[in-house]
Amino acid sequence: MIRRPRLISRRALLRGAAAAALAAALPRRGSALPAPSLLAIGHVQHGGNWNPRPSAIRRLGWELGRRTSIEPAPDSVPVRLDRPGLHRWPMLYLAGAGPFPAFSEPERAALRRHLQYGGFLLVDAADGSDGDGFDASARRELAAVLPTAPLQPVPREHVLNKTFYLLDRQGGRVLVKPWVEAQALDGRLAVVYTQNDLGGAWARSELGEWEYPCTPGGEAQRETAFRVGVNLAMYALCTDYKDDAVHLPFIMRRRS
Repeated sequence: MIRRPRLISRRALLRGAAAAALAAALPRRGSALPAPSLLAIGHVQHGGNWNPRPSAIRRLGWELGRRTSIEPAPDSVPVRLDRPGLHRWPMLYLAGAGPFPAFSEPERAALRRHLQYGGFLLVDAADGSDGDGFDASARRELAAVLPTAPLQPVPREHVLNKTFYLLDRQGGRVLVKPWVEAQALDGRLAVVYTQNDLGGAWARSELGEWEYPCTPGGEAQRETAFRVGVNLAMYALCTDYKDDAVHLPFIMRRRS
């Protein structure tokens, strides 16, 4: 007896195609990157409004993955300064809108130790304050954490402004200052502080809309904010490697 071939229904075909598409979309076990290889930014919690721009770091990470070879984690990780494990985060992010209570002495000591051993901290004033609000609280804590390293404007020729992009201006939701400030330890920038609300320029809603306008420079100012963020991440990971690369042609000429 010759059996007729079994007919497959349209519904079954669609189910099979959907299953194949799902399997193709899932990461393969052998090609998935291990978690330690991803750049995860530690978002410092404090007693005030510590997360005023919830989507900001996630969006910066997306731009880092698109523009550079950095593999970012899906989002930032909330961290407490009074808990062990700060060494897991090469880049910390301290943000806020409005004043916040003073850190405890153990918190200050833990942050100081982290920065002295090579950690990097980006401080971002979401309220665009100058002399009050978040600005006053941040300056108080930074002076207490690194009392021998006062905040100083970062000069335009510093390697921070050429780690990936060549920068000659600043970006953010607002432009309170045309520079960023930093605290240096043995020539390395351990803390970078901006009053221009970088997070407000990075923040984007789930529908893909920018959450805040950038004034006075509009979208060009937003693009500069992303470039500043990329340079900061590159500096946190590689410090002054780009400064050495700038001098490479001169070194090679001397050797020849």
